Amino acid sequence: MIPYGRQEITDSDIDEVEKVLKSDFLTQGPVVPKFEKVVANYCGASYAVAVNSATSALHIACLALGLEKGDYLWTSPNTFVASANCARYCGAGVDFVDINPDTFNINVEALSEKLKVAEKKGKLPKIIIPVHFAGQPSEMEAIHKLSKKFGFKIIEDASHAIGASYNEIKVGSCVHSDITVFSFHPVKIITTGEGGMALTNKKDLADKMYRLRVHGITYDKGTMHQRPKNEIWNYQQIELGFNYRMNDIQAALGLSQIKRLDHYITKRHNIAKRYNKEFESLSIKTQKQLPGFYSSFHLYSACFKENKNTEIQKKIYDTLRKNGIAVNVHYIPVHRHPYYENLGFKKEDFPEAEKFYRESISLPIYPSLSYQQQDFVLQSLASVLKNI
Repeated sequence: MIPYGRQEITDSDIDEVEKVLKSDFLTQGPVVPKFEKVVANYCGASYAVAVNSATSALHIACLALGLEKGDYLWTSPNTFVASANCARYCGAGVDFVDINPDTFNINVEALSEKLKVAEKKGKLPKIIIPVHFAGQPSEMEAIHKLSKKFGFKIIEDASHAIGASYNEIKVGSCVHSDITVFSFHPVKIITTGEGGMALTNKKDLADKMYRLRVHGITYDKGTMHQRPKNEIWNYQQIELGFNYRMNDIQAALGLSQIKRLDHYITKRHNIAKRYNKEFESLSIKTQKQLPGFYSSFHLYSACFKENKNTEIQKKIYDTLRKNGIAVNVHYIPVHRHPYYENLGFKKEDFPEAEKFYRESISLPIYPSLSYQQQDFVLQSLASVLKNI
C-alpha cells in the first residue's frame, strides 16, 4: 500500500531516542527546552512552547489571547476540526470564511467583506485562525493589515507548514501574527510521534502558555502569591491549566528529525513538480503557488475541474485504493460535521470549500516516495481518467 503520507524514521532518530531512554529524565528534562530553542531559532521566533499535540497548542493559544464565552473565532472551513474546536473549548462561538478557489486558503477578499458586515453588527471576531493548507502559507501580510483595522488577534494554524515561507519570511516567525502553531503528527513534515508547538514573540503569551501546559502551575517566585515564610515548597497553581506536556522522548525524535527538515521539503517539491508537469495537459487543477510563497507541501491536492457531482471523484478514489494507493480527501469542510450542523451551519454556506471537497483527492507525497511508486500513481490515475 502506498499511503498519501508517512513518516521516515532513521537509525539516527532511534539513536537519539535511545539516549533519552537511558538517561535520568524521560519527561520534564533538558531535551524539550532544547527542542523548543532549535525550532524557535529555525523560524526566527522569540519563544516556543512544546505540547503533546497541535490541538493542545491551539487551545492554549486561544486561552492565552483571552478567548472566552461571548467571543467569536473565525477560521477556514477547509481544515481539520481542531482549527475550530479550540474556540469551542473556550466557550466561544465559531464562524468560517470561505476559501480562495485557487490557493485553497482563506479568501482575503471574502474576509475583508465579512469583517465590514460584522463591524456594523457589533460582532467582530476576537481571533482569526488562517490555516496554511497543504503547507502553502496564507496571505499573512494582508490578513495582518486587516487585524490592525478591525482589532482581532491572529493565530496561524501552520500544522502543515513548518519550513514554509512567504516573501522570505519563515512561517513561525510570527511577524504577522500573535502565535503560530505547528503539528508533529507522523504524516506531517517532521514528527515527534504525537506533538505540537506554539511560537510567539510576546513574553506574556509565552509565559501564559508555559503555565497552561502544566496545570496552570508556576515556579516563578515573582508570579507566586504570597505564602507563609516557613513553607519551603516551591510551586503554585495560579490558574486552571492542563497536562499538555511534550516528553523528552518525543523531543529527542523531533531534534533528530529537524536536521533533515529542509531536505525533506526539497524532496516534496521534487515530487510536486513531477505531478504538476504530468497534469499540465490534463483537466486537473492543483493548488496555486503565489509568487514569493514557498510551500512545505504537506499535501498534494488534485482537483478534477469537470466534476459535476461525486461520481468522478469516487471512481478515482475507489480505483486507486483498489490498486493499493491510499489516496485521501482533505477535508470534509468543518461546517459539514454534525456537531457544527447542530450549531446552525448549512452545506451551502461556504460554496468554494464545498466545491473543493467534492472535487479534490490528496495524492501520495512524502520524502521516501520513490520515483517508481510515483510512476505507478500517475499510471493508475491516467488509466482511470481514460475510462471516465
